[in-house]
Amino acid sequence: MKKYLAASLLALGFSCNSNDNNKESATVQIDQESLAEHIETLASDDFMGRMPFTEGEEKTVNYLRDEFSKLGVSPGNDGSFFQEVPLVEINGTASETMKISGEGEDFELEFFEEFVALTLKPEEQVSLEDSELVFAGYGIVAPEYDWNDYEGVDWEGKTAVVLVNDPGFATGDSTLFKGNEMTYYGRWTYKYEEAARQGAAGVIIIHETEPASYGWNVVQSGWTGPQLNLESDAPVADVQGWVSQGAAEKLFEASSIENKNYNELALSEDFEATPMGINATVSITNEIDRNTSKNVIAVVEGSERKDEFIFYTAHWDHLGIGRPVDGDSIYNGAVDNATGTAALISIAEAFKKGEQPERSIAFIAVTAEEQGLLGSAYYAENPIFSPEKTVAVINIDALQSPGKMKDLTITGYGHSEMDEYAKEAAQRHDRYIIADPEAEKGFFYRSDHFNFAKIGIPALYASGSYEGFDMSAEEVKELNDDYSANKYHQPSDEYDPETTELSGVREDLQLFYEIGLKLANEDYFPKWYEGSEFKAAREDN
Repeated sequence: MKKYLAASLLALGFSCNSNDNNKESATVQIDQESLAEHIETLASDDFMGRMPFTEGEEKTVNYLRDEFSKLGVSPGNDGSFFQEVPLVEINGTASETMKISGEGEDFELEFFEEFVALTLKPEEQVSLEDSELVFAGYGIVAPEYDWNDYEGVDWEGKTAVVLVNDPGFATGDSTLFKGNEMTYYGRWTYKYEEAARQGAAGVIIIHETEPASYGWNVVQSGWTGPQLNLESDAPVADVQGWVSQGAAEKLFEASSIENKNYNELALSEDFEATPMGINATVSITNEIDRNTSKNVIAVVEGSERKDEFIFYTAHWDHLGIGRPVDGDSIYNGAVDNATGTAALISIAEAFKKGEQPERSIAFIAVTAEEQGLLGSAYYAENPIFSPEKTVAVINIDALQSPGKMKDLTITGYGHSEMDEYAKEAAQRHDRYIIADPEAEKGFFYRSDHFNFAKIGIPALYASGSYEGFDMSAEEVKELNDDYSANKYHQPSDEYDPETTELSGVREDLQLFYEIGLKLANEDYFPKWYEGSEFKAAREDN
């Protein structure tokens, strides 16, 4: 066993004070054949990339409704399978160039190749006109870490230029923030939110592949085309954008800042937000559409404690039809997240085959995850089932195990007793659990369980993704890296029945089913661990 793996193994004792009348017998098995059929259907070109507000949405949500109905699973929202999610769609066209002016020679950055820009303001025309660029380091205000990158600047009319991720990742210092593990301060969503709170007119994130955990191609596909958002009174900057690493270097070379190494500058002990001596001009013309998307909610009712719920969640959406890549413009999202969407149907089928659980089971397929976890955010703000009576959430997103796996990797390990439920289930299948070895990528904040955790519901987000029974950790990593580099958020994320291996995915779903079954047949509520930022929200409920 490799030293790294040995260090990662989690020796946990299972002591949740649960009663012993659980029925987590594995007599009911997840049906791999029907799972494959659902994935193939949902990832087909006929579903047009499952973009909200399109024909692809209608096909997807109606397919889920019909499949749950066939299984005899009940509608979860007062007789309906749907929860309407009001969204505003902004289809923005940015100017072909971003003009940069200052004391030196003016120049332009090229749209798509060097920058992307959009707005979440529902206005026909939004622009920055000679907006002063100010380097704001990591763009973080974190009093608990005595950190404020915005202090000392009147941000009205200015544009903040910030780095992605957070200082702990950049330094490797385990005492700085959470060390190599990304905090929410490192997420691009936080960067945009904080700049708006500070009153900035614009915010530009500098892209670098390692701290972002994805390439510039992902920024290109994700920050162009129609963008969805929840209507909100929260402040929002006029323009939100990214620049490539090469474009950032151009900006700093043209700037009046003496230290052109912006990563080094942001970490200096005396760092203060620094005017760059250059201004940016860019405009965005918008087409605006207000409409409703849908979360899909189905329920297997409990026999005894029917007002207490176990949630299974997955997002049904992907990116729809976009810019062609190698002649293909349909972003099918087979792994991300036809797998998780199909999983909800397969796990519901397993619950219907077995004995009726004592607690109720809710299957929630949420919309607009790819646009910023919007469907789950709307549910969290408008819950159908009482959060204090919701026992736990098991989130399923982008399963791609290349075969049967030895590990069950837990993203967000150390937050709650859901770790212990996972360990017990994994051991029954001769598997071990490990903490996410790529915690610096911030996956805990990048999927829908995060919004449920914020309202106090303990969450499990896991998959077999480290070491296979028939494949080494190095081989698995090579496949995972290939997916991230060449398929994630690209048209090439497609389902091929001849080459796609689902045995490992089925095994993961079997664990998730058995974990939910145990939770459903006991009267215990898993707890957040001391030190988790979500513990207070549960106690407030």
